[in-house]
Amino acid sequence: MLAAWAMLSAGCTQPPSDQPVPEPAPKIGERITLKPLTPPSPPPPPAPAPPPRNVRLIGVGDIMMGTDFPEAAYLNPDLTPGVDLAGLIGPRLLALLRSGDITFGNMEGSLFDGDGEHKPCKNPKSCYVFRSPSFHGEFLREMGFDVMSIANNHSGDFREAGRDATMAALARNGVAYAGLDIAGARTATLTLEGGTRVGVLAVSPNWGTVSINDPDRAAAIVRELAATHDIVLVSFHGGAEGREMTRVPREMEIFYGEQRGDVYGFAHAVIDAGADVVLGHGPHVPRAVEVYRGRFIAYSLGNFWTYGRFNLRDLAGVAPVVDLELARNGRLLKARIHSARQHGGGVPRLDDSGAAARAIAELTVRDIPESGLQFAPDGTITGFETVADANQKPDGGGNAIRLY
Repeated sequence: MLAAWAMLSAGCTQPPSDQPVPEPAPKIGERITLKPLTPPSPPPPPAPAPPPRNVRLIGVGDIMMGTDFPEAAYLNPDLTPGVDLAGLIGPRLLALLRSGDITFGNMEGSLFDGDGEHKPCKNPKSCYVFRSPSFHGEFLREMGFDVMSIANNHSGDFREAGRDATMAALARNGVAYAGLDIAGARTATLTLEGGTRVGVLAVSPNWGTVSINDPDRAAAIVRELAATHDIVLVSFHGGAEGREMTRVPREMEIFYGEQRGDVYGFAHAVIDAGADVVLGHGPHVPRAVEVYRGRFIAYSLGNFWTYGRFNLRDLAGVAPVVDLELARNGRLLKARIHSARQHGGGVPRLDDSGAAARAIAELTVRDIPESGLQFAPDGTITGFETVADANQKPDGGGNAIRLY
């Protein structure tokens, strides 16, 4: 304190060393040079958005893994809770089903543990009423199924109670469903990784479902889905049934007096309305495929896993698996038919003979000869890339299908 007083008394005005030294004030008339301001660094450019992610869709036909009606003998004794699915259907088929961003099938029958009224059936042993245990829904989830059609002639086998139980079993296992003509079940929405939205509509000619015989209404539903979804998948259960019903007749099909739909006209109508993929089933045998306006149509995927009560001879026993790659706008980029076949009482496994793919190629030659599609031995489909503008109809030039 005394040293500081001595400095002040001696006229010392230098500030303490720990204080900033102010710059001297400019003299009158002196030119002032301003220091340039350093501009702030520009923000880094935003990272480019990732390209839209393509979508892989796996589709199969009818699934009914066993029924306890009219008796438990129609259940598969190997299909019990906790079963090793890879050991049952093979690891390759299981991996294929799980590989889809969307994996689709048709739930042929009900997932229902209770009793209740069933559809009229004078002799249960000679008519077909399906009631599968609800735990079969767990197998659908474990196989990778994301959405099931419940629009078919067997979803109502146990009336409303069976349908309610089926929807509950699917929902419990995180599997979406579509096809009943009631609020909350007509259509389904799937939101994929990356935000792609997929809308699903399922139809059939049967009681309580959205009808294949009202294509104008189906087209209106598709337009609504297309307005809010990136991709629209339409499933139909239609066409006449039986081992000989492999044709696509391009007209209304009548089976036992019932109108089963004009599947060719229906598929084209919903694609014209905005659908991107149409997957058919119902005849219990495969039918031809087509690419129309850059969109894929399978007119029947036949039986996939139909245990105990189905005739699986000849083409009724093959189980085609559709494998599609789609652009985010639904345009078809790649297509392949994997061949599977049901064994034993009706359990699918991949079939290296390629019978299902070969049958579909031959059926396509016969029924859709103008499509220009080409089929490789492994089931890969090409030839649709020649349509320059996928938003315009093909010119129908009559290119022959090539079978390798």
